[in-house]
Amino acid sequence: MNIYVANISFRASEGQLKDLFQQFGEVSSAKIVTDRETGRSRGFGFVEMPNDSEGKQAIAQLNGNDFEGRNLVVNEARPSNK
Repeated sequence: MNIYVANISFRASEGQLKDLFQQFGEVSSAKIVTDRETGRSRGFGFVEMPNDSEGKQAIAQLNGNDFEGRNLVVNEARPSNK
């Protein structure tokens, strides 16, 4: 399951994001999207969890929760329109 995570603190690392989601099960990847020009976080990212039920539990538990001083917006990622 690919999970979209928004409102991530600019101080947060991909490792911290992965650790947060690992409370609910296996995480295959955690990526924070960065600006191409500056390399700074854009405040959102994606977490990939191979088990859908663990992913759904993570979404239910983490959506609206405080992480590094900001309330996360967590939901299932929609496929890109490429």
